[in-house]
Amino acid sequence: MELGIAGRTAIICAGSKGLGRGCATALAREGVAIFIAARGADALEATAKSIRDDTGARVTTVQADVTTEAGRAALLAACPAPDILVTNAGGPPPGEFIQFSLDDWRRAVEANMITPIALIAATIQGMMGRGFGRVVNITSYTVKMPIGSLELSNGARAGLTGAVASLARRAAPHNVTINNMLPGPFDTDRVRSNWTRAAEVSGRSMEDVAKDSVRSIPARRLGTTEEFGATCAFLCSAHAGFITGQNILLDGGAYPGLM
Repeated sequence: MELGIAGRTAIICAGSKGLGRGCATALAREGVAIFIAARGADALEATAKSIRDDTGARVTTVQADVTTEAGRAALLAACPAPDILVTNAGGPPPGEFIQFSLDDWRRAVEANMITPIALIAATIQGMMGRGFGRVVNITSYTVKMPIGSLELSNGARAGLTGAVASLARRAAPHNVTINNMLPGPFDTDRVRSNWTRAAEVSGRSMEDVAKDSVRSIPARRLGTTEEFGATCAFLCSAHAGFITGQNILLDGGAYPGLM
């Protein structure tokens, strides 16, 4: 399907690995000029080269920590008027509620709520004025199904969901959409690090933890970053203007409400 976004520009946060890289690659294949931001220079440049070689797209790298004001300023200086914005940041660490300090909560909210809000606030008016815009926030399926060991993520991501809900409706008449993608268990470093921690806590092997985790997914497998990227690209397409203010769950059927 021709998505109708060739020649558009896109910012993809945390775009050097995992789900962000999947989105960047999928958009690049559609002829979108992409600006990918990440903290690590080596992974960022390697990803940019790979995407260029694979797609022929224009890829600009911005080494920045977008969870900081300075990082966001650097990214927006490189691409001040994107047509597409994909917000993304690494999730806060797991743990027990009683162990988290107020600073832990502040860091989680800054990274996973304030950062997307700041980037949206800086770009949404321009999108509305030009009559086209697509914002995709990568959050988590914990927004719908909170997980006990991920309170920091549960709270910050749910806060973002509520914060952009009404804005999505106000932007819609201008052909600007805002949607949230809620990944469940995908084949990423984040999932594997969670398995490692669970194995350490339980005294089991990581292989056993991984098998049990995959067995609990109705699809009986992890999602792939390619699948995730393809969904993101469609939400950013010219055909998706009637989809806005939605939480798009991608979890292989794991959410109980879908069973």
